[in-house]
Amino acid sequence: MPHSVTKVVIPAAGLGTRFLPATKALPKEMLPVVDKPAIQYVVEEAVRAGLPDVLFVTGRNKNALENHFDRATELEGILMKKGDEDRLSRVAESTDLANVHYVRQGDPKGLGHAVLRSKAHVGDNSFAVLLGDDIIDGRDHLLERMLEVHDVRDTCVVALMEVDPSQAHLYGIATVEATDEDDVVRVRGLVEKPESGSAPSNLAIVGRYVLKPEIYPVLEQTQPGRGGEIQLTDALLTMAEDDSDGGVHGVIFRGRRYDTGDRLDYIKANVEMATEREDIGPGLRSWLKEFAAALDD
Repeated sequence: MPHSVTKVVIPAAGLGTRFLPATKALPKEMLPVVDKPAIQYVVEEAVRAGLPDVLFVTGRNKNALENHFDRATELEGILMKKGDEDRLSRVAESTDLANVHYVRQGDPKGLGHAVLRSKAHVGDNSFAVLLGDDIIDGRDHLLERMLEVHDVRDTCVVALMEVDPSQAHLYGIATVEATDEDDVVRVRGLVEKPESGSAPSNLAIVGRYVLKPEIYPVLEQTQPGRGGEIQLTDALLTMAEDDSDGGVHGVIFRGRRYDTGDRLDYIKANVEMATEREDIGPGLRSWLKEFAAALDD
């Protein structure tokens, strides 16, 4: 159904140090998951949810990302001469996918600062924020559900997912109370990457947000927090404590999420997504069974 949000902000200024040396010259967002860069899956998710206006908040050395969503005239011409319609279509997909815009973050002052850099583009409208490290399976409709909750409740919305308590220190963790909907909670507290063993719950924020424009003045007043950075979590905590702007709600997601921000999980994401492909899945599944049996031996 139509909703009030049309713009999405995708922060993409990080250095990707966990993937060095692969990211020495290649933006981490361009690392492939099977045969598409991770960032393309995120843009496709936004477009499926009805958000055709995409703003990337980038940094230095992100030219490959910008080029990916631009025309590749020479490559397209070569494929056209060869009559390779299949590859030509796949190359053109990213070009025609969305209305893409860019702004530089400048100083790397954290996620909250990156979101703040979108203010001139977004204006007085609600907007979504999608982080590139999380890929949500296209068969699940997390973002659509978050947009629905935002429109009905006039609130900021975060995506929450249950994690193993031993992993809670890696995430922003929410304290919540129930609502009249099973998958929707009211957020009463937020803490960014709590010390191990001190997390107030096991409900972690995963990289999807639908935010009201009232977040901008809050971010402007938010002081640097953990890691010396302006944390979006801290600004959302301020919003959660103030009911005048609708507070903050969470949608509890129980679907398929692929984490590409960690080396091991990135490899798992490639394997999981490849096994479900019609073209290479059968052959990969067969090989995996043989490979796993050999490991057992």
